[in-house]
Amino acid sequence: MKGKRQDAILKLIAEYPVETQEELIARLEAEGFHCTQSTVSRDIRQLHLVKELSGGVYRYAESRKRSAPSDRLELILHECCTSCDSAQNLVVLKTMPGLANGAGAAIDARGGADVVGCVCGNDTVLIVTRSDAAARRLSHEINLICK
Repeated sequence: MKGKRQDAILKLIAEYPVETQEELIARLEAEGFHCTQSTVSRDIRQLHLVKELSGGVYRYAESRKRSAPSDRLELILHECCTSCDSAQNLVVLKTMPGLANGAGAAIDARGGADVVGCVCGNDTVLIVTRSDAAARRLSHEINLICK
């Protein structure tokens, strides 16, 4: 649902000069998405939308500086990862203290059919994958990034 709603937001701001969150909520409602202001605010932040001047009004637009999720994942993991290993369908990623949530969020944002989800502590991310092979592949990929 979140992915479809965010896709709809990107479509709407490309088609219409959306100036406010209230206007965006109304347009989403017309598309069949019922959401709160806090949800839309979070979506705006996650999509890295900015307000730019266009035709004399400020409207939401995609940031031109937006990097691909894989680039952000590599940067975050390169900066905070200390080790990574797998056991069966689990991957344990160790980070510097306080950085596990950022690493887990980057992995979640990356998506992928093999990752079921992440649980983050202070310096550890537990990643659940769909298979032992997927865990080994992900662990190997993360270790290449971390070095």
